[in-house]
Amino acid sequence: MLKILGKASSINVRKVLWVCAELHIPFEREDWGSGFRSTDTAEFLSLNPNGLVPVIKDGDFVLWESNSIIRYLVSRYGGEALYPTAPLERARIDQWMDWQATDLNRSWSYAFLGLVRKSPSHQAQDDIAASLASWARHMRILENRLEATGGFVAGNQFSLADVPIGLSVNRWFSTPFDHPHLPAVTEYFDRLADRPGFAVYCKNGTP
Repeated sequence: MLKILGKASSINVRKVLWVCAELHIPFEREDWGSGFRSTDTAEFLSLNPNGLVPVIKDGDFVLWESNSIIRYLVSRYGGEALYPTAPLERARIDQWMDWQATDLNRSWSYAFLGLVRKSPSHQAQDDIAASLASWARHMRILENRLEATGGFVAGNQFSLADVPIGLSVNRWFSTPFDHPHLPAVTEYFDRLADRPGFAVYCKNGTP
């Protein structure tokens, strides 16, 4: 059985859990990370030298990096509907997944750590304001994309890209500040509620 190492509150672990729900993949999960078993131990570092969750074990196969894991899962467990093999369709999905992991994530990092995690080293108000401005700019990129597709990030059908993007949108709405009006993003988030695992792994009270 697939084994997932990482605490269920982690946004990156929740990517993996959500995909498992979409594909009905049975799994066992172990709590690793802050507040649970330490990822700085030799045992964990032998699996992921970065000391980060999630990590999966699929038989003897070990894999880390959340986007790599979910790409593997859809390829391994019949998820072509979420991640088509056609190069053009797959490239569009990869584009938005990579954008979420790099540009979008970098934009909200400081503000999220300051406003939600209450990190003492992320309390400079000017830096929080700059992070929120960058975050809003990136969310307007998403708004424009969703206005164009009228459905989901990669097109009119739910795809693998909507898992990390959906979790990031949840984080956007869950962070306490005065949000700009983005109606397409709001409608998109409501649309995601029809997906398996959304309530448990996305809109579950965890930003």
